[in-house]
Order: sequence, then structure tokens, then C-alpha cells
Amino acid sequence: MLKITRYLSQPIIDDLQTKMVFVGGPRQVGKTTLALSLFKATKKDVPFYLNWDRLEDRSRLIKEQIPLDEKNLIFDEIHKYKFWRRLMKGLYDKHGDTHQFIVTGSARLDHFRKGGDSLLGRYHYYRLHPLTLNEITNSPARSDVDALLKFGGFPEPYFNGSEKHWRRWQKERIARVVHEDLRDLQHVKEISLIDILLDTLPSKVGSPLSIASLREDLGVAHQTVDGWVGILDSLYMTYRILPYGPPKVRAVKKEQKLYFWDWSMNTDPGARFENMLASHLLKYCHYLEDTEGYKMELRYLRDTDKREIDFVVLKDKKPLFAAEAKLSDKELSSHVKYFQQRTNIPKFYQVHLGEKDYGDARTGRVLPFHKFCKEESLF
Repeated sequence: MLKITRYLSQPIIDDLQTKMVFVGGPRQVGKTTLALSLFKATKKDVPFYLNWDRLEDRSRLIKEQIPLDEKNLIFDEIHKYKFWRRLMKGLYDKHGDTHQFIVTGSARLDHFRKGGDSLLGRYHYYRLHPLTLNEITNSPARSDVDALLKFGGFPEPYFNGSEKHWRRWQKERIARVVHEDLRDLQHVKEISLIDILLDTLPSKVGSPLSIASLREDLGVAHQTVDGWVGILDSLYMTYRILPYGPPKVRAVKKEQKLYFWDWSMNTDPGARFENMLASHLLKYCHYLEDTEGYKMELRYLRDTDKREIDFVVLKDKKPLFAAEAKLSDKELSSHVKYFQQRTNIPKFYQVHLGEKDYGDARTGRVLPFHKFCKEESLF
């Protein structure tokens, strides 16, 4: 497997000098590999690695038998331990000046800090995303875009490049998330219905998500379905974006759109490409939030007459640019022209998988996906 330096490496190395670092992200996105590589990059001692899912390590953690003769420690999936916050607070308060601590987890560590954050001020939190185009190569070819679209951005199936391997990997990953991670963190009786929900959700990508429709499909209460989708969000299977409502547009206010962290779960080509673009934009937003502290938001724009732009990126509540996903390099959408005249969004892009590049971002630019990634410095 080709090795690359992940985009969060240097920011994490810098932050470890003064705080603990928490790294969240989907299962098998490369969190442990990243954490182990950081100390090698700085030529420090090999870190000591503890994983809650290993029985031997679990016993050590419960008994708080931490090998403090090691200066660099990695704690994986420790959020599954009821008293993990107390453990990390004690370790950091006593040894933060002499030791470096990385905590990784395949569930949202910020979500599972309920009941008050006793660790406040002691850590920085990062969200590790799948591979995206500019992280893979500085000079992308069409084959790079096609492979990323086909296999998704998770390192193992992408670098393996085999459809058979990708299918088996995806099936096994979903099973582990639903039947292991979900059971560890939430009490859900009808696991089989979560499987059905996951089979259903790819068909909902790209459209406003209707919990009522899902409720009818599954035959359970509205609140139950909404809770299940929230669990999938917290386990980094899915994410949702809110609508953007500029002043002079009769925009929808409540309907959310749902996407997958693994965009290859979409079988429809248009939905898969839109999901891949969404994931590149979300990664950009999370990077600026986690490293620079800006308030970043990924939203979509849709009015009551169903005119829509797929994505709007906001920085400190001000729009930076809008992006519409199209499979082909067709002419500029009338929706782009409509919203360009009625909003203060400074740049509009129509991003496609073709070759044509024309227009101006101020009034609407049509350009290939790889050029758009370079244009807005997406990772």
C-alpha cells in the first residue's frame, strides 16, 4: 500500500507540545496509522498503544495500569470506557508536562462527552477524513478522479484498487460499525432495522431527508428513526447538512440533506459524485475549524419553488462560495444564475466530471472537479 503523509500530521505534532490531542473519524479511515506515524516523524520514542477493544488492554485501563515510563501514549477506542474522561484528566494533570497523549475513536468524541466536559482546555480535537484528491496527488489525472469516485476515500480499498476487495471491505466495515460499535455505545434492540435503514439511506442522498418517509418504510416511530440517524451520524457513517437562508430568497428552513462518509456506498452515479464533492467540502470546513478555530458551515440552498444549489460554504456565517455538482460539462444551470442575482454569495461553481472550463466565478464558472479542488485549495 502506498504511504502518504496525512494532511493533519503537522498540526497534530504542533499541538502535542502543549495539549492532548483527540482524533475522531470513521472506522478504518487511518486514525491509528496516523497516530503511530507522528512519533516516527518526529524521531521520538515509539509510542505505547492501548486499545479498549483488546481484552488485555481493557484490563489495564480499568485498573489504570498505564506504563508511564513511556513518554508517548496512544489510547484507541477508549471512549467506550465509562470513566475514560476521569482517566485522561488524571493522566494529563499529573504528567502533561512530560508526556504526550493521543486519544483516537471511531465515534464522535465530542458527542460522548455528555454531562459536562471535565477535560475542557486540556486537548484539541481533530476529525480525520477519508482521502481526497489533493491529498493523494499534486497533479491529478482523470484516472485518479475515477478511482476515488469508484472506491471511495478510505485508504485500504482505494490503494488496493480491486472491486472484489472493495465490496468485501465495505460489507465487513458496515457489519463492524452496526454490530460492534453501535452496540457498545447505544442500547438498540432492533439491530436488523438499522441494517434496513442503512440499505435505504443511499437512495435519499442528494434530496431533503424525510424522516416521516423513513418512518413509514421501517414501521417505527418518528422519534426512533430520527434517533437512529443521529446514532449513524455519531458513528461517522453519515452526516447531515442544513439549508442556507439568505435574506432575499424564500429558502426552505428545516429540511436537512444526508451524505455518507464513504461516498462509494451510493450506487447512483449522480448521487455518488455529489456525495464525493460534499465530503471534499466538509473536510475543508472541518480542517479550518480544527486547526484555525473558524466557525465553518457546509449548507445547501433551496427555495420554496425547488430551485437549488447543492452546497454553500460559510466562514464565520459569511458565504465564501457555492458549488453545484453535475456529471457532465453541460451549460450553466439556470439555478446558479437565479441565486447569483439574489444573494451575496461571491463565487459560484458548477463542478463536473468532464473537461470544459469556462465562465467566471462571480457569475458562474463551469469547471472540472480536479480544477475546482485546486481553485479552492480543498484537501
